[in-house]
Amino acid sequence: MAEAKKEKKSFKEEFIEFINRGSVVDLAVGVAVGGAFTAIVNSLVNDIVMPIVGLIAGGVDFTGLAIRIPNFFGTGDEAVIAYGNFIQNVIQFLVIAWVIFMVIKAMNKLNERREAIKAKREEKKK
Repeated sequence: MAEAKKEKKSFKEEFIEFINRGSVVDLAVGVAVGGAFTAIVNSLVNDIVMPIVGLIAGGVDFTGLAIRIPNFFGTGDEAVIAYGNFIQNVIQFLVIAWVIFMVIKAMNKLNERREAIKAKREEKKK
Protein backbone atom coordinates (compact mmCIF):
# COMPACT_ATOMS: atom_id res chain seq x y z
CA MET A 1 0.00 0.00 0.00
CA ALA A 2 1.94 2.90 -1.31
CA GLU A 3 -0.84 5.40 -0.82
CA ALA A 4 0.16 8.79 0.45
CA LYS A 5 -1.25 9.58 3.84
CA LYS A 6 -3.66 12.47 3.83
CA GLU A 7 -3.11 15.17 6.35
CA LYS A 8 -5.85 14.89 8.95
CA LYS A 9 -7.65 18.19 9.37
CA SER A 10 -9.54 19.13 12.46
CA PHE A 11 -13.28 19.62 12.30
CA LYS A 12 -12.78 23.35 12.84
CA GLU A 13 -10.31 23.59 9.93
CA GLU A 14 -12.63 21.66 7.62
CA PHE A 15 -15.56 23.86 8.62
CA ILE A 16 -13.61 27.07 8.05
CA GLU A 17 -12.47 25.78 4.65
CA PHE A 18 -16.07 24.92 3.77
CA ILE A 19 -17.39 28.33 4.83
CA ASN A 20 -14.67 30.15 2.90
CA ARG A 21 -15.63 28.53 -0.38
CA GLY A 22 -17.00 31.14 -2.74
CA SER A 23 -20.20 29.24 -3.50
CA VAL A 24 -21.21 29.05 0.17
CA VAL A 25 -20.55 32.74 0.72
CA ASP A 26 -22.43 33.59 -2.47
CA LEU A 27 -25.35 31.47 -1.31
CA ALA A 28 -25.43 33.21 2.06
CA VAL A 29 -25.39 36.62 0.36
CA GLY A 30 -28.16 35.48 -1.99
CA VAL A 31 -30.33 34.33 0.89
CA ALA A 32 -29.83 37.62 2.75
CA VAL A 33 -30.57 39.72 -0.33
CA GLY A 34 -33.53 37.47 -1.14
CA GLY A 35 -34.99 38.08 2.31
CA ALA A 36 -34.70 41.84 1.89
CA PHE A 37 -36.08 41.58 -1.65
CA THR A 38 -39.07 39.62 -0.34
CA ALA A 39 -39.90 42.41 2.08
CA ILE A 40 -39.76 44.96 -0.73
CA VAL A 41 -41.94 42.87 -3.02
CA ASN A 42 -44.43 42.21 -0.20
CA SER A 43 -44.74 45.93 0.36
CA LEU A 44 -45.07 46.58 -3.38
CA VAL A 45 -47.85 44.01 -3.72
CA ASN A 46 -49.70 44.75 -0.46
CA ASP A 47 -49.36 48.55 -0.42
CA ILE A 48 -49.39 49.50 -4.11
CA VAL A 49 -50.53 46.75 -6.49
CA MET A 50 -53.40 45.21 -4.52
CA PRO A 51 -55.13 48.52 -3.66
CA ILE A 52 -55.08 49.42 -7.38
CA VAL A 53 -56.36 45.96 -8.35
CA GLY A 54 -59.04 46.33 -5.66
CA LEU A 55 -60.14 49.69 -7.12
CA ILE A 56 -60.29 48.23 -10.61
CA ALA A 57 -62.34 45.32 -9.24
CA GLY A 58 -64.85 47.70 -7.69
CA GLY A 59 -63.28 48.39 -4.30
CA VAL A 60 -62.81 44.74 -3.33
CA ASP A 61 -60.32 44.02 -0.54
CA PHE A 62 -58.93 40.67 -1.61
CA THR A 63 -57.55 39.79 1.81
CA GLY A 64 -61.07 39.69 3.22
CA LEU A 65 -62.47 37.37 0.57
CA ALA A 66 -63.26 33.99 2.07
CA ILE A 67 -65.82 31.23 2.12
CA ARG A 68 -66.98 30.16 5.56
CA ILE A 69 -68.16 26.60 5.86
CA PRO A 70 -70.09 25.80 9.05
CA ASN A 71 -69.21 22.71 11.02
CA PHE A 72 -72.03 20.21 10.60
CA PHE A 73 -70.74 17.99 13.40
CA GLY A 74 -72.05 20.02 16.32
CA THR A 75 -69.14 22.23 17.38
CA GLY A 76 -69.18 25.96 16.86
CA ASP A 77 -66.01 26.03 14.73
CA GLU A 78 -66.16 26.71 11.03
CA ALA A 79 -63.71 26.17 8.20
CA VAL A 80 -62.52 29.27 6.37
CA ILE A 81 -61.29 29.07 2.79
CA ALA A 82 -59.38 32.32 2.39
CA TYR A 83 -59.28 32.51 -1.41
CA GLY A 84 -58.59 36.25 -1.27
CA ASN A 85 -55.21 35.58 0.33
CA PHE A 86 -54.58 33.01 -2.40
CA ILE A 87 -55.33 35.60 -5.10
CA GLN A 88 -52.98 38.05 -3.39
CA ASN A 89 -50.22 35.44 -3.18
CA VAL A 90 -50.63 34.56 -6.86
CA ILE A 91 -50.28 38.24 -7.78
CA GLN A 92 -47.27 38.52 -5.49
CA PHE A 93 -45.68 35.50 -7.20
CA LEU A 94 -46.29 37.04 -10.63
CA VAL A 95 -44.69 40.32 -9.53
CA ILE A 96 -41.64 38.48 -8.15
CA ALA A 97 -41.35 36.37 -11.31
CA TRP A 98 -41.64 39.48 -13.49
CA VAL A 99 -38.95 41.36 -11.54
CA ILE A 100 -36.59 38.38 -11.66
CA PHE A 101 -37.25 38.00 -15.40
CA MET A 102 -36.44 41.68 -15.97
CA VAL A 103 -33.22 41.46 -13.91
CA ILE A 104 -32.05 38.36 -15.79
CA LYS A 105 -32.99 39.94 -19.12
CA ALA A 106 -30.95 43.04 -18.25
CA MET A 107 -27.99 40.91 -17.13
CA ASN A 108 -28.11 38.92 -20.37
CA LYS A 109 -28.15 42.14 -22.38
CA LEU A 110 -25.14 43.45 -20.46
CA ASN A 111 -23.30 40.16 -21.02
CA GLU A 112 -24.06 40.34 -24.76
CA ARG A 113 -22.65 43.87 -24.88
CA ARG A 114 -19.60 42.80 -22.90
CA GLU A 115 -19.00 39.89 -25.28
CA ALA A 116 -19.43 42.17 -28.32
CA ILE A 117 -16.91 44.66 -26.91
CA LYS A 118 -14.54 41.81 -26.10
CA ALA A 119 -14.88 40.43 -29.64
CA LYS A 120 -14.16 43.90 -31.13
CA ARG A 121 -11.05 44.23 -28.96
CA GLU A 122 -9.84 40.79 -30.04
CA GLU A 123 -10.51 41.71 -33.67
CA LYS A 124 -8.50 44.95 -33.34
CA LYS A 125 -5.55 43.04 -31.85
CA LYS A 126 -5.30 40.89 -34.98
